[in-house]
Amino acid sequence: MRTVVLGLTAALLLSLPAAPAAATTPDHRPSAAADRAAYPSLAVKRVVRGLDHPWDVRVLDRGVLIYTQRDRARLSIWDHGHKRAVRFPSDSVWVSGETGLTGLALDPEFAQNRRLYTCQGGFRSGGRHDVRVMAWRLNAKATRVTRIRQLVGGFPTTTGRHAGCRLLIDSEGSLFVGTGDAVIGTSPQNLRSFGGKTLRLDRFTGRPWPTNPYVDARARAKRYVFTYGHRNVQGLAQRSDGTLWSIEQGTDCDDEVNRLLKGGNYGWDPAPGYGEYTPMTDRSLPGRQIGAVWSSGDPTLATSGGGFVHGPALGAYDGTLAVAALKAARVLFLTLSADGDLRRVHVPRELRRYGRIRTVVDGPGSTFYVTTDNGNGADSVLRVRPRR
Repeated sequence: MRTVVLGLTAALLLSLPAAPAAATTPDHRPSAAADRAAYPSLAVKRVVRGLDHPWDVRVLDRGVLIYTQRDRARLSIWDHGHKRAVRFPSDSVWVSGETGLTGLALDPEFAQNRRLYTCQGGFRSGGRHDVRVMAWRLNAKATRVTRIRQLVGGFPTTTGRHAGCRLLIDSEGSLFVGTGDAVIGTSPQNLRSFGGKTLRLDRFTGRPWPTNPYVDARARAKRYVFTYGHRNVQGLAQRSDGTLWSIEQGTDCDDEVNRLLKGGNYGWDPAPGYGEYTPMTDRSLPGRQIGAVWSSGDPTLATSGGGFVHGPALGAYDGTLAVAALKAARVLFLTLSADGDLRRVHVPRELRRYGRIRTVVDGPGSTFYVTTDNGNGADSVLRVRPRR
């Protein structure tokens, strides 16, 4: 699998063809008009307003939305123009910097079991804190949650920086967790640490998934590791072919989209100390390091969450990987080949007028949802559809 590096200048273009296999930078010529026409115009509507750092959103039945707000540590419902807070123990969430109430996932059997999962900061004994994954049950009226259990915890923290934390339930029913390195230089390459990893576990018991590469290890954290050598995993997605993908924030260069391979080392190793100048994929490390499928180059876009979007009315957007960007205030749509190579990047104008973008979540009927991340009550959940 080749690595394609795209700088900020390239990201400004509306559509880019893929680079030749030997190239390290893309062809900067815009696509032909006929190719651009394959992307329909998008109709964007603010469906939820007045939010503060909405981190994740999911669609319940009949178009009702459930979403998290990081700093308010609040779980809320939007029901066709009306929003309300769900009774949730916000005071149990440790909020600091990039940590609070973040990732959200609904159980594939939610209609029957009403289970949902959150990733959040938490308090430990002795004044310590961590990041953890929790399972909850939402009542039939969607007014309150009941705690089921903590599935896994003990993810490292410092000031709250680089906390991750995205959740994904894959087609086999396992729960994936993307974590950050907490600005601890030794975490990403240390298989005894939860930091700088993707983890895989049983969503009911919290036990490590039985096919994990180190499932028989003595060290507790190592048993959960699916991949390692990450800096700050902000997005997780599964394509319809079953392949798994992560979106990762870089330093001053090289945000990344990675294809996740079991046991893979993605090469982030800022130790000793915390060297921000270190390459995101450090080829000097022993063993094999897996390079990115897409990389921002210098400067970074501050990529965040995202996922594959689907729907026949979406035209060329159908089946692309939508990648949110915070600093660059846009969404990039990556077209990937069947082999996982990058073919094209498209940046629509319609999603470049809302400030920082936190994540993109697929919805039913050629619709997807976007959360903004500007703070101070100025944020929204956007509904995006092809313009009719």
